[in-house]
Amino acid sequence: MLRRHHAVLALVAAASSACSSAVETSDVASSEDALLSAPDLIAVGSLSGNVSDLSSETAAALENGIAGNLFGGVGSGLAYAGGNVFLGLPDRGPNAQSYDAAIDETASYVDRVHKLKLKLKPNKSTEALPYQLNATLKKTTLLYSTSPLVYGTGAGLGVGNGAPALNKKKTFYFTGRSDNFDRNQLSTYPNNARLDPESIRVSRDGKSVFISDEYGPFVYEFARSSGKRLRAFSLPSKFAVPNLYPQGDVEISANTVGRVANKGMEGLAITPDGATLVGAMQSPLLQDGGTNGRFCRLVSIDVATGATHEYAYELTNIGSATKPKYPTISDIVAVNDHQFLVDERDGKGLGDDSAAAFKQVNLIDLTGATEVSGISGDASLAGTAVAKTLLIDVVSVLTSHGIAAVDIPAKLEGFAFGPDVVLGGASYHTLFIGNDNDFTGTVTDGHHPSGIDNPNRWFVFAIPGSSLPGFEPQLIGDDGEDGDDAGDE
Repeated sequence: MLRRHHAVLALVAAASSACSSAVETSDVASSEDALLSAPDLIAVGSLSGNVSDLSSETAAALENGIAGNLFGGVGSGLAYAGGNVFLGLPDRGPNAQSYDAAIDETASYVDRVHKLKLKLKPNKSTEALPYQLNATLKKTTLLYSTSPLVYGTGAGLGVGNGAPALNKKKTFYFTGRSDNFDRNQLSTYPNNARLDPESIRVSRDGKSVFISDEYGPFVYEFARSSGKRLRAFSLPSKFAVPNLYPQGDVEISANTVGRVANKGMEGLAITPDGATLVGAMQSPLLQDGGTNGRFCRLVSIDVATGATHEYAYELTNIGSATKPKYPTISDIVAVNDHQFLVDERDGKGLGDDSAAAFKQVNLIDLTGATEVSGISGDASLAGTAVAKTLLIDVVSVLTSHGIAAVDIPAKLEGFAFGPDVVLGGASYHTLFIGNDNDFTGTVTDGHHPSGIDNPNRWFVFAIPGSSLPGFEPQLIGDDGEDGDDAGDE
């Protein structure tokens, strides 16, 4: 059965005859004061970054000594699954702690997806924000292939074999270790075990998920309930690097074409009808200028046929040769079948010992956009980029609510539309933005010498319908697991 993505969470608040759990609109905010003319923050929620997830079988210490089931990084990717249910996607695991530069500090962390209940509840009018967000971890699902994968031997790298101890017949787990690849294949070889998941979307029937990755780059489809890989989409060879190394900097220097190491396919959208995926590269390809280039590629993928098309997205501020990582694309989500929101950001803020400066949500439209699959090079891509309009200046909004720039997470990476809400009698779309806390639950740095909590966090923005007049909700089927997808009211 299909249900509407935009079921109004607080509809009962507008009716005096509603059940006893309903909250009167006047208790949320007073009349005109609640009406928004532009997107604004309405809630913040979090889950500790110092606890374990629900995969006890991965609890053994990783090569770096960190528990293999540390709950962290879940804001790398975020997908809405209906009701109050979202899916959180950690990236390749805890590698912020130095232990072995030969494999870029990566470990044999088994890639996984977390099922989350993120429930908005109206606050009283005296509260700072109109809603509170209550978060609960419901399930952890490990990602695997039924056919054998290629793992690194660890020879000469100071580590052991990269195959997880959990592997068994017809169950070969994907991990974040950077040496788990076949040197004789392109980086897009689908039997490589290394996977750095960055974005996730739910299929129309609700039974599978699509995940994009930075290592390949890859776009895979997995069974939502079991974590079994169902399909690997073939991306054009221009996105692959031919010379593979476990160290990102070495890999970059050894290639002139393909994705920049650790800056592969960062974002992934799915159109409301479930027919098309749109992936976003975090950085321009090496042949397009790499981290000094201006244009990231967007790749549309027909889910049924696998056919692809490419478009150019121009970064707002490319930085300079001495500061090439500012900014990048972190995620993309569909507004309808031709408009999308793109998360473009710097790497500054909490976790970087700096102040957040540039984090934007931009609206783009692929209608009439130039197809650039046959165009290569920064200069040649000039004039081909899709049009974009600023929708949310995230740093400006968060600081206006008293959140210091040094406390805004450096990696606000995953975002998804959620259920609509009601403020002052008017309905608004919601956009949830999650942080990748790098599996570091507490940060101690120059701005926080006594330490500060660095949880898995979600910021919820209300967006007036007038700001997204073409918005279409995604129709998502029930995955059949339990009643959570229908909403735990």
